[in-house]
Amino acid sequence: MRSKHPPPAELDPRIGKLERHVQALMQELHQARYEQRRESLRDPLTGLANRLALVKAFIQAQDAMKRGASPPALLLLNLDGFKALKNSAGYAAADQTLVTVAMRIRSAVRENDVVARLGGDEFAILLPATAQGKATAVGNRILAALEPSIDLGNNSIRCRASLGLRIAEPHHSPEDLLQEADMAMEESKSEGRNKLKVFDPDMLHARQLQRQIVGELREAIRSDQLVLYYQPIVDLATGKIKGSEALVRWNHPVHGIIMPDQFVPVAEATGLIAELGRWVLRAAVGQLRRWRLNESTARHKFSMQINVSAADLQSLEFVDDVREVLAGAGLPPESLVLELTESAIIHNNELDRYTLASLQRLGVGLDIDDFGAGYSSMGYLRKLPVGRVKVDKQFVQELGRDPEQLGFIAAIQRVIRSCGLEGVWEGIETAEQAEALRSIGCTSGQGYYFGRPLPEPEFTAQLARQSVWPAS
Repeated sequence: MRSKHPPPAELDPRIGKLERHVQALMQELHQARYEQRRESLRDPLTGLANRLALVKAFIQAQDAMKRGASPPALLLLNLDGFKALKNSAGYAAADQTLVTVAMRIRSAVRENDVVARLGGDEFAILLPATAQGKATAVGNRILAALEPSIDLGNNSIRCRASLGLRIAEPHHSPEDLLQEADMAMEESKSEGRNKLKVFDPDMLHARQLQRQIVGELREAIRSDQLVLYYQPIVDLATGKIKGSEALVRWNHPVHGIIMPDQFVPVAEATGLIAELGRWVLRAAVGQLRRWRLNESTARHKFSMQINVSAADLQSLEFVDDVREVLAGAGLPPESLVLELTESAIIHNNELDRYTLASLQRLGVGLDIDDFGAGYSSMGYLRKLPVGRVKVDKQFVQELGRDPEQLGFIAAIQRVIRSCGLEGVWEGIETAEQAEALRSIGCTSGQGYYFGRPLPEPEFTAQLARQSVWPAS
């Protein structure tokens, strides 16, 4: 007689097979979830930890600190000049560089240290229970590991970095710790890069002051607290004015006149430099138009010269801004000369070249400012679409002190001319210096001998009463 009940599971091979299949699926699911959790904590390019993993490691180190362990340390690393590398060598080379840097950092730290890539070219290293001296030693090992050249196939590069170090305190959140390590890292960059800087509480005060300055400067731009001073550029043979350099000042309602070296670096560091540059462009071109329409000053046919930042060259809107401002003032392009520092154009990347070529086609003048104060590579003078070179004042200041200086200046002048350019000599303070430069064929000069920077009313009055500089 056949049983009415099904056989027990252990007696039915189909049930056993199904159970094994379910167990295998569950194991695969657990493994997939594990891999998913692991990948969520990993940077896909370098294989290092990511920001989330760094935060988790910091929380664990903080818990250990509450149980009596020493505080953790955080090193924040940023590569020097990485943006220029990416622009010149391309994204593939940049990625290869980041992978190599990640391997070198990992090789320089200890086994239980957590190395993370936070994004771009920024890396963080969390060192659990580590005193400042040991953390500094680890940081210096990292800098040493990055020292050798990186082979990119057709090219090799030297990859340097700036490091900031902050030892955690009980009140720190992950964001606080990262922010203060970032302040130390920025201090490293400002002091010359490729070094390690330890966080100091004064940095926090400086950052707060910077934020205050930025807020006040933004308001200054909007409420016309900024003013332009003007200094003549003179033909050395005739004494006639060839150009007027517009120099920005901040007429602060509390502190009075603030010089540009006190606020322009803050504007550059915080991205406000583009807005500041647009204000200078509009104000300077507008003033030149008023001088040309004024009967007492219209006889002078000179150009307006303004300084241009590296940020301007990297802005796709900059050429359009220049074109629109000139058209609005009804002035020809050649009436405006843009002065570019060597540091602004030395990388010579694709966007810089595009902007410079566009400005050249527009017809505005282009000068290299402070030539000789920085890189001083004669090679790039032939390649750039510039018309003049403003030679740094240090060369003129040595006249009269060194008997061989005039011969040296003459040699520089010959090189500048061989590149098809005109030289403008800055820092002329005496009649003797002006005469010495004239004697060797220098054509243009600028300096206190011809006139100090003056606010618009005084400069306008000077234009109205003078035909030559200095006044005879």
